[in-house]
Amino acid sequence: MLARYATRFNAVEINSSFYRPHQRKTYERWAATVPADFRFAVKLPQTISHEHALQRCGPLLDALVEQVAGLGDKLGALLLQLPPGLLFEARVASTFFALLRRRTDAPVACEPRHASWFGARAEALLAQHHVARVAADPARLPEAALPGGNRRWQYWRWHGSPRMYYSEYSQAALAALAARVRANGGRLPAWVIFDNTAHGFAVSDAARLQALMAESAPIATFPRKRGKG
Repeated sequence: MLARYATRFNAVEINSSFYRPHQRKTYERWAATVPADFRFAVKLPQTISHEHALQRCGPLLDALVEQVAGLGDKLGALLLQLPPGLLFEARVASTFFALLRRRTDAPVACEPRHASWFGARAEALLAQHHVARVAADPARLPEAALPGGNRRWQYWRWHGSPRMYYSEYSQAALAALAARVRANGGRLPAWVIFDNTAHGFAVSDAARLQALMAESAPIATFPRKRGKG
């Protein structure tokens, strides 16, 4: 299934890593299944983001980095999705991202969901650690709809609207997204994830956006990889 998928799209987000660890050999098998220019984004485990709330995570990060090393140069990004109730604390966030950066130089994207993460201090801290803030839809507040943090690349996650995970996007919404990606990124790399998988719309929405972006900057457009991998 992954090999067939990789003939149509050039990247995928692994969501199952959020729920349980995968052995390094599993990542190696996935990497061997796809073309050389295919890339994976790996979602950080909920033990890091939700249970430990970014604190005392050194051993957990060590384990994750060792596992995803199986992807080799096909590791395209690490994704950190924060719980809605996690407030921005500069000391905690700075310590966490410093720990992460000591272990990997992979591109990192963060999807915060509490309003405190969208102020100037949080924006500066994300940029300092070269972390891109996810542009999400639906957005909990206006700032959440646009990329932030590290501006050298973009990571968009569209979850389905008005009904999250279920709704299909209109052609007009996808055209507007294509225009935003161009306006905010120019020739910079951009990832676009469609998470509206409940009724299978992620694949068709990704394909339609891919067509809209065909004449623009290089872009990864794809539905999220769900399930147990």
